[in-house]
Amino acid sequence: MYEQKIRKLMHGLKKDRIKVDDAVKKLKFMPFEDLGFAKIDHHRALRKGFPEVVYCQNKTIRQVANIIKKLNRSNMNILATRATKEMYNEVKKQNKNAKYNESSKTIIIQNNKNKRLNNNKITILSAGTSDINVAEEAAIVAEVMGNKVERLYDVGVAGLHRLLNNKEKLEDSSVLVVVAGMDGVLPSVVSGIFGKPIIAVPTSVGYGASFKGIAPLLTMLNSCSPGVVVVNIDNGFGAGYFASMINK
Repeated sequence: MYEQKIRKLMHGLKKDRIKVDDAVKKLKFMPFEDLGFAKIDHHRALRKGFPEVVYCQNKTIRQVANIIKKLNRSNMNILATRATKEMYNEVKKQNKNAKYNESSKTIIIQNNKNKRLNNNKITILSAGTSDINVAEEAAIVAEVMGNKVERLYDVGVAGLHRLLNNKEKLEDSSVLVVVAGMDGVLPSVVSGIFGKPIIAVPTSVGYGASFKGIAPLLTMLNSCSPGVVVVNIDNGFGAGYFASMINK
């Protein structure tokens, strides 16, 4: 059915019944591939500029492997987040180019060399070492999307001199992603010093009263320093994706 629609569209182009721009618009919203347990959006790169990212959490190993196998037919770069090592091992059987990042729990298949969007830089900051897994998710996503990324980890407010020691690097960045748990103060501090767009990422790291990320989330949402936007708890993916959009 979908192939017939595409053929009809191509014939229309060939006979000048439809304009190229109109054909592209139609292709952007062509139907998905239905696997029963998942509906794969093959045209997301056409609409959004980047292919569909596979969120692996709560999926079975076989489901993840099948989704990635279908996506891989398009010969585009593939990114899967919240993946386990067992999922990666299964994916690796069908694609030797697959790589696993233990810290960010991401699977990457690099079918094409990344084209650098521009010379602008995204800098990822983590307040503590315990926040690095979320920070790495943001960094990997931004890198796969073609951005130059710098990492500054363990620069939280418990030792503010560690942050200030990197002033030149931060001033040289176009977007800052600031990842913090505990009291979640770091994004406000960074925003008060540097005039850059800041994406704040609360993490579930902290003692009991942090309520698994609720406390830093509320702190970031109530930031008195302008220029801070906030994503959900532990959402490194969302932060890296949005930073890439800003960096364009």
